[in-house]
Amino acid sequence: MAKENSQQLRQLIAQQAARMMAEDGISDFAYAKKKAGRQFDAIDFGALPSNAEIEQELKLYNMLFLSDEHPENLANLRKSALFTMQLLERFNPHLTGAVLDGTAGLGAETHIHLFADSLKDVEMFLLNQDIPFETNEKFYRVMNDGKRDNNGYGRKKVPVFSLEMASGIIKLSVFEVDEIRVSTKRAVDGSNAERADISALKSLLQAP
Repeated sequence: MAKENSQQLRQLIAQQAARMMAEDGISDFAYAKKKAGRQFDAIDFGALPSNAEIEQELKLYNMLFLSDEHPENLANLRKSALFTMQLLERFNPHLTGAVLDGTAGLGAETHIHLFADSLKDVEMFLLNQDIPFETNEKFYRVMNDGKRDNNGYGRKKVPVFSLEMASGIIKLSVFEVDEIRVSTKRAVDGSNAERADISALKSLLQAP
């Protein structure tokens, strides 16, 4: 009975986390599950669902409750991403994350990877284009010889420019040019994250 109740709690937390990611623009799985867990007074980390469980509930939520809004919202996010990528074409932009894989909720952040000789080149380009931005950093899980996390994946700290667009926040992570060959890892299951360049994104938008 206790095991059954625990599994039911995990599912409820996963469903609530998925709802927040779909409706409130939350992109971070860890933040969503912790916030949902607090609403159910689940203080034991072991009671929290995995990222994969949340992603499964997120796909189901989009299908059941946002079947009308989701396709249009996703298309708008992808069009905004394409516009931004075309503007930044000199930095070999690649779309990644929820906007690419189709799980992005309303107001979700858009994640684009840039590959530049110098961080300053990107900064000066944005300044010259009069594009307001904020700067931050993000840790990515990658396969290299850097810091290791609990799952054995290397962790790389990458500078990020955040742009506030009409469609929502677009985050530009700036990698070195030759790091296009380095695969970042999905937060859901640790598999290689997909990336789409301008040509691939155009094809995705044209697909029925």
